[in-house]
Formats: sequence, structure tokens, C-alpha cells
Amino acid sequence: QVQLVESGGGLVQPGGSLRLSCAVSGFTFSSYRMSWYRQAPGKEREFVARIGSDGTSTNYADSMKGRFTISRDNAKNTVYLQMNSLKPDETAVYYCNAGSYVGTYYYNYWGQGTQVTVSS
Repeated sequence: QVQLVESGGGLVQPGGSLRLSCAVSGFTFSSYRMSWYRQAPGKEREFVARIGSDGTSTNYADSMKGRFTISRDNAKNTVYLQMNSLKPDETAVYYCNAGSYVGTYYYNYWGQGTQVTVSS
């Protein structure tokens, strides 16, 4: 059974930091690229960051560059998102995503999300 379980969300003041975690099971974690997305109320889900299967490549949405860091621990089947200098408009549900091609089929899994609220 595939599971992606996010944790680490919560309430943080503007300018503060949070570290999100996503623990996965049910598939070969080290074969999947991992991503974080977020969805604010009334808005579409948007890309935040991605890390390759071996952790050597990363990319970020422009507005997150320099403030957010994605990382992974393949021994722990966990991906992380360190978020610094958070802004109120970054209040959203943050989702973990796993994706990989197996042959010609693209496997794509989502977690349930963790709420991040940036407010004073």
C-alpha cells in the first residue's frame, strides 16, 4: 500500500521557518523523484520544489529560490522541505508528490497534505 505522510506544518510568524517532512512507504523511494506542491485557499495547486531520485539535482519555483531547500534521505524514505523567511501569502496546504516512469507508465502519488499558516 502506497503511503505518503506529510508532517511538520503549523502556525508560524512572518519571517519564520518550518521544516516539512514526507515519509513514504509502499514503493521504491530511491527510484522516484520527489516534489513539493502547495495549494492556497481559492487557488490552484502550484509547484514548489523537486529533487531527483538520487538527490543530486534540485529545482525550485522562482519565488522560493534562496529561501526553501528540498532534500531527501533515501535510507529513511523521507523527503524534506526547509522553508525560511515565510510570508503570509505562503499560507497553504503543502503536498508531497512522488513520480517515476516504469517502462512507459508514469506512476504518480500524492500525500494528504499538511497545513502551513503564516500569520502574526
